[in-house]
Amino acid sequence: MNKTKIKKYASNFKNHLSTINRHREEVRKNCFRCGLYKQGLLHDLSKYSWTEFSQGVKYFQGDRSPNDAEREEKGYTSAWLHHKGRNKHHLEYWIDYDNNKSDKGLQGMRMPDNYIIEMFCDRVAASKIYQGDKYTDASPRDYYLRGRDRYVLHPYARKKLELLLNMLVDKGEDYTFRYAARWVKAYKKRVKCCGGICCKKCSNKNK
Repeated sequence: MNKTKIKKYASNFKNHLSTINRHREEVRKNCFRCGLYKQGLLHDLSKYSWTEFSQGVKYFQGDRSPNDAEREEKGYTSAWLHHKGRNKHHLEYWIDYDNNKSDKGLQGMRMPDNYIIEMFCDRVAASKIYQGDKYTDASPRDYYLRGRDRYVLHPYARKKLELLLNMLVDKGEDYTFRYAARWVKAYKKRVKCCGGICCKKCSNKNK
Protein backbone atom coordinates (compact mmCIF):
# COMPACT_ATOMS: atom_id res chain seq x y z
CA MET A 1 0.00 0.00 0.00
CA ASN A 2 1.56 3.32 -1.09
CA LYS A 3 1.56 6.52 0.95
CA THR A 4 -1.42 7.98 -0.92
CA LYS A 5 -3.58 4.94 -0.18
CA ILE A 6 -2.42 4.86 3.44
CA LYS A 7 -3.29 8.54 3.84
CA LYS A 8 -6.71 8.03 2.29
CA TYR A 9 -7.40 4.97 4.45
CA ALA A 10 -6.40 6.85 7.59
CA SER A 11 -8.63 9.76 6.64
CA ASN A 12 -11.57 7.47 5.86
CA PHE A 13 -11.03 5.57 9.12
CA LYS A 14 -11.12 8.77 11.16
CA ASN A 15 -14.08 10.26 9.31
CA HIS A 16 -16.16 7.08 9.27
CA LEU A 17 -15.62 6.52 13.00
CA SER A 18 -16.58 10.15 13.65
CA THR A 19 -19.73 9.78 11.53
CA ILE A 20 -20.81 6.64 13.41
CA ASN A 21 -20.17 8.26 16.78
CA ARG A 22 -22.00 11.47 15.88
CA HIS A 23 -24.92 9.53 14.45
CA ARG A 24 -25.23 7.33 17.53
CA GLU A 25 -25.09 10.43 19.72
CA GLU A 26 -27.98 12.01 17.79
CA VAL A 27 -30.03 8.81 17.94
CA ARG A 28 -29.29 8.48 21.65
CA LYS A 29 -30.59 12.01 22.28
CA ASN A 30 -33.74 11.28 20.29
CA CYS A 31 -34.38 7.94 21.97
CA PHE A 32 -33.86 9.43 25.43
CA ARG A 33 -36.43 12.12 24.63
CA CYS A 34 -38.88 9.30 23.89
CA GLY A 35 -38.03 7.24 26.97
CA LEU A 36 -36.17 4.53 25.01
CA TYR A 37 -33.05 4.59 27.16
CA LYS A 38 -31.74 1.07 26.54
CA GLN A 39 -32.31 1.32 22.80
CA GLY A 40 -30.59 4.69 22.74
CA LEU A 41 -27.49 3.21 24.36
CA LEU A 42 -27.37 0.04 22.25
CA HIS A 43 -28.30 1.58 18.90
CA ASP A 44 -26.18 0.43 15.92
CA LEU A 45 -23.39 -1.18 17.96
CA SER A 46 -22.88 -3.68 15.13
CA LYS A 47 -21.39 -0.84 13.07
CA TYR A 48 -18.21 -1.30 15.10
CA SER A 49 -17.91 -4.94 14.01
CA TRP A 50 -15.19 -5.73 11.45
CA THR A 51 -17.72 -6.80 8.80
CA GLU A 52 -19.45 -3.43 8.86
CA PHE A 53 -16.70 -1.07 9.94
CA SER A 54 -14.10 -2.23 7.39
CA GLN A 55 -16.51 -1.70 4.50
CA GLY A 56 -17.59 1.64 5.92
CA VAL A 57 -13.99 2.82 5.88
CA LYS A 58 -13.34 1.48 2.38
CA TYR A 59 -16.44 3.09 0.86
CA PHE A 60 -16.67 6.20 3.05
CA GLN A 61 -18.52 9.05 1.28
CA GLY A 62 -19.25 11.74 3.84
CA ASP A 63 -22.50 12.98 2.35
CA ARG A 64 -24.25 9.61 2.03
CA SER A 65 -24.06 6.09 3.38
CA PRO A 66 -21.01 4.02 2.36
CA ASN A 67 -23.51 1.21 1.76
CA ASP A 68 -24.62 3.02 -1.39
CA ALA A 69 -21.09 3.13 -2.78
CA GLU A 70 -20.43 -0.53 -1.94
CA ARG A 71 -23.70 -1.54 -3.58
CA GLU A 72 -22.87 0.43 -6.72
CA GLU A 73 -19.49 -1.31 -7.06
CA LYS A 74 -20.36 -4.87 -6.02
CA GLY A 75 -24.08 -5.13 -6.72
CA TYR A 76 -24.75 -5.74 -3.04
CA THR A 77 -23.45 -4.52 0.31
CA SER A 78 -22.02 -7.00 2.78
CA ALA A 79 -22.08 -4.40 5.55
CA TRP A 80 -25.81 -3.81 5.12
CA LEU A 81 -26.64 -7.52 4.92
CA HIS A 82 -24.82 -7.94 8.22
CA HIS A 83 -26.39 -4.85 9.78
CA LYS A 84 -30.06 -5.31 8.94
CA GLY A 85 -30.23 -8.76 10.52
CA ARG A 86 -28.94 -7.50 13.85
CA ASN A 87 -30.84 -4.26 14.37
CA LYS A 88 -34.57 -4.43 14.99
CA HIS A 89 -35.22 -0.77 14.24
CA HIS A 90 -34.74 -1.46 10.53
CA LEU A 91 -37.85 -2.43 8.60
CA GLU A 92 -35.79 -5.01 6.68
CA TYR A 93 -35.27 -6.98 9.91
CA TRP A 94 -39.00 -7.73 9.94
CA ILE A 95 -39.36 -9.08 6.39
CA ASP A 96 -40.49 -12.70 6.34
CA TYR A 97 -42.72 -15.05 4.39
CA ASP A 98 -46.42 -14.22 4.58
CA ASN A 99 -47.78 -16.05 7.62
CA ASN A 100 -51.11 -16.57 5.84
CA LYS A 101 -49.28 -18.66 3.24
CA SER A 102 -50.71 -16.63 0.38
CA ASP A 103 -49.00 -16.05 -2.95
CA LYS A 104 -47.63 -12.68 -1.85
CA GLY A 105 -44.26 -14.13 -0.83
CA LEU A 106 -42.13 -11.96 1.41
CA GLN A 107 -44.04 -9.44 3.52
CA GLY A 108 -43.35 -6.91 6.22
CA MET A 109 -44.22 -8.30 9.63
CA ARG A 110 -45.67 -6.05 12.31
CA MET A 111 -42.93 -4.20 14.18
CA PRO A 112 -43.23 -3.61 17.93
CA ASP A 113 -44.01 0.03 18.65
CA ASN A 114 -40.69 0.73 20.40
CA TYR A 115 -38.76 -0.21 17.25
CA ILE A 116 -41.00 1.92 15.03
CA ILE A 117 -40.13 4.88 17.23
CA GLU A 118 -36.42 4.01 17.21
CA MET A 119 -36.65 3.82 13.41
CA PHE A 120 -38.06 7.35 13.40
CA CYS A 121 -35.30 8.55 15.75
CA ASP A 122 -32.72 6.94 13.46
CA ARG A 123 -34.09 8.61 10.34
CA VAL A 124 -34.12 12.05 11.95
CA ALA A 125 -30.54 11.61 13.16
CA ALA A 126 -29.27 10.32 9.80
CA SER A 127 -30.81 13.27 7.97
CA LYS A 128 -29.13 15.70 10.37
CA ILE A 129 -25.73 14.05 10.02
CA TYR A 130 -25.71 13.79 6.23
CA GLN A 131 -27.45 17.09 5.42
CA GLY A 132 -25.82 19.28 8.05
CA ASP A 133 -26.90 22.92 7.73
CA LYS A 134 -29.31 22.00 4.93
CA TYR A 135 -31.44 19.92 7.33
CA THR A 136 -35.05 20.92 7.93
CA ASP A 137 -37.90 19.16 9.71
CA ALA A 138 -39.05 18.01 6.28
CA SER A 139 -35.76 16.26 5.47
CA PRO A 140 -36.57 12.85 7.05
CA ARG A 141 -39.95 12.73 5.31
CA ASP A 142 -38.48 13.78 1.97
CA TYR A 143 -35.91 10.99 2.16
CA TYR A 144 -38.57 8.46 3.13
CA LEU A 145 -40.86 9.48 0.27
CA ARG A 146 -38.11 8.98 -2.30
CA GLY A 147 -38.03 5.27 -1.42
CA ARG A 148 -41.56 4.76 -0.12
CA ASP A 149 -42.88 2.66 -3.00
CA ARG A 150 -40.14 0.05 -2.70
CA TYR A 151 -40.27 -0.41 1.08
CA VAL A 152 -41.59 -3.79 2.23
CA LEU A 153 -43.29 -2.49 5.33
CA HIS A 154 -46.22 -3.71 7.41
CA PRO A 155 -49.27 -1.41 7.07
CA TYR A 156 -49.27 -0.64 10.81
CA ALA A 157 -45.59 0.32 10.83
CA ARG A 158 -46.02 2.38 7.65
CA LYS A 159 -48.99 4.24 9.13
CA LYS A 160 -47.18 5.03 12.38
CA LEU A 161 -43.88 6.01 10.80
CA GLU A 162 -45.62 8.33 8.35
CA LEU A 163 -47.64 9.82 11.20
CA LEU A 164 -44.43 10.76 13.01
CA LEU A 165 -42.70 12.04 9.86
CA ASN A 166 -45.68 14.21 8.94
CA MET A 167 -46.06 15.41 12.52
CA LEU A 168 -42.42 16.50 12.53
CA VAL A 169 -43.10 18.67 9.48
CA ASP A 170 -46.39 20.10 10.74
CA LYS A 171 -45.78 20.38 14.50
CA GLY A 172 -42.01 20.49 14.93
CA GLU A 173 -39.49 18.41 16.82
CA ASP A 174 -40.49 19.18 20.42
CA TYR A 175 -44.15 18.36 19.87
CA THR A 176 -43.35 15.16 17.96
CA PHE A 177 -40.94 13.79 20.55
CA ARG A 178 -43.38 14.57 23.35
CA TYR A 179 -46.01 12.62 21.43
CA ALA A 180 -43.57 9.74 20.93
CA ALA A 181 -42.72 9.74 24.65
CA ARG A 182 -46.41 9.39 25.56
CA TRP A 183 -46.70 6.60 23.00
CA VAL A 184 -43.71 4.76 24.51
CA LYS A 185 -45.14 5.12 28.00
CA ALA A 186 -48.48 3.66 26.90
CA TYR A 187 -46.74 0.88 24.99
CA LYS A 188 -44.64 -0.13 28.00
CA LYS A 189 -47.83 -0.46 30.05
CA ARG A 190 -49.30 -2.74 27.40
CA VAL A 191 -46.14 -4.84 27.35
CA LYS A 192 -46.47 -5.44 31.09
CA CYS A 193 -50.13 -6.32 30.69
CA CYS A 194 -50.25 -8.41 27.55
CA GLY A 195 -46.88 -8.35 25.82
CA GLY A 196 -47.74 -5.26 23.80
CA ILE A 197 -50.82 -6.73 22.11
CA CYS A 198 -54.10 -5.14 23.11
CA CYS A 199 -56.25 -7.23 25.42
CA LYS A 200 -59.40 -6.65 27.45
CA LYS A 201 -57.41 -5.05 30.27
CA CYS A 202 -55.81 -2.38 28.15
CA SER A 203 -56.84 -0.38 25.13
CA ASN A 204 -54.44 0.02 22.22
CA LYS A 205 -54.84 3.73 21.61
CA ASN A 206 -52.13 3.74 18.98
CA LYS A 207 -53.67 1.02 16.82
